[in-house]
Amino acid sequence: MQAAAAADTLTISFLGHASFLIETPGGVRAVTDYNGYNVPVDPPDIATMNHAHSTHYTDYPDPRIAHVLRGWRQDGKPALVDLTVGDLHVANLPTNIRDWQGGTEVYGNSIFLFESAGVCIAHLSHLHHLLTEQDLVLLGHIDVVMAPVDGVYTMSQPDMAAVLEQIRPRLVLPMHYFMRDVAERFVELIRDRYDVRWSDTPVLRVSRATLPGRSTIVVLPGGL
Repeated sequence: MQAAAAADTLTISFLGHASFLIETPGGVRAVTDYNGYNVPVDPPDIATMNHAHSTHYTDYPDPRIAHVLRGWRQDGKPALVDLTVGDLHVANLPTNIRDWQGGTEVYGNSIFLFESAGVCIAHLSHLHHLLTEQDLVLLGHIDVVMAPVDGVYTMSQPDMAAVLEQIRPRLVLPMHYFMRDVAERFVELIRDRYDVRWSDTPVLRVSRATLPGRSTIVVLPGGL
């Protein structure tokens, strides 16, 4: 029975800030918002990046990483990602971010989508706005959302809660929250709509069969 469970189970490890290590049943490894220091000991097969701040990317990724996927393009056009490695498919949805002058950088961020073993994970990175109907259609069905809940540098906490209501995932993994009390404020904001679990470990195992029936927020330690 244990071998059967492992065959369809993904392992998600919170590395800190906005970086998670996603490991598929087939052994493919991806790191979100790879920044060069919130990284696993061994390099992943895939690294995704966004560039709202230097804490979400690096110009010098480990050269052993086979696939470095940037969520923006220097020419201002939308980054388009559609990659399959082993049993992991990675795609993206370009979104906008605020620029340093208070304007909008169109297509400056990407929501990266990771799909394996029948589970779809969306990493929102530095999302700065509510999603459009077209965005939601393009995203499709999402099981797990990695959501920034800082309430200042990305979106207000009520707006992030509204984004989650738009997506309606089964699991929410807060990130980008810097201090525990920031995560606690977000949990209190949405507690009436979600079950809540504070994990003692930064590692979570997820499969299609073990997704909760009611939307659940799982706070993994390591939000800096």
